[in-house]
Amino acid sequence: MKVVILAGGLGTRLAPETDVKPKPLVEIGERPILWHIMKHYSHFGFKEFVIALGNKGAEIKKYFLDYRNGNSDLTVNLATGDIKIRNERAEDWIVHLVDTGYNTLTGGRVRRLGRWVGSETFMLTYGDGVSTVSLRDLLKFHQSHRVTATITAVRPPARFGGVEFSGDKISVFTEKSQTSEGWINGGFMVLEPEVLDYVTDDNSSLERDVLERLSKEGKLGAYKHDGFWQSMDTPRDLRLLESLWQQGNAPWKIWDA
Repeated sequence: MKVVILAGGLGTRLAPETDVKPKPLVEIGERPILWHIMKHYSHFGFKEFVIALGNKGAEIKKYFLDYRNGNSDLTVNLATGDIKIRNERAEDWIVHLVDTGYNTLTGGRVRRLGRWVGSETFMLTYGDGVSTVSLRDLLKFHQSHRVTATITAVRPPARFGGVEFSGDKISVFTEKSQTSEGWINGGFMVLEPEVLDYVTDDNSSLERDVLERLSKEGKLGAYKHDGFWQSMDTPRDLRLLESLWQQGNAPWKIWDA
């Protein structure tokens, strides 16, 4: 089963990191968040990826073109230019890198990937979020509910404490827990190829024009995930993820190596 990753957005909220590189290549522990996401899928046996490129797509292509050499030991004969790879460290992934337009919206990007995903069920996520969601359980949920699309519903990380007033004084202050938040779309979706019928052009939004319509038609499932989930939208999010990784306390690292 192929995994589509939307990696073409501008990522303006993560500036200045995204001034020089696309958001999916912003690093956590010296590895792009895109790599972390792909390791997660690979852990569950999903190893064929279709990456929808847009903004700074050439940088993502370059990353994968250099991946094998960059992660292995090399012997270089400077006189002949011959290169021998020693102690090779590379993933057993197949990665399709597809330009889907600079200004194309999310639905339009999926539409442009139609010939790549074909007539089979496929997975899809965004290139900026990590989680501990069980992808096998997600797929079983989708298949058992016979829906056209399934999203992973998560609770957004709590950011602010709550207060109650008594006149001009605070009578109650509570640190808001994550469980007090509502549910949101956390990505990590499973889609049937019929979703492409809901997309008209490059200006179609996957969320607004496809998922909203499917929900009204009773064809959208929600797999509830109460475990760890974190997007990387702002510098604050990046600092949090980097801190967890450096402390050896990154919940999303469920793979062995």
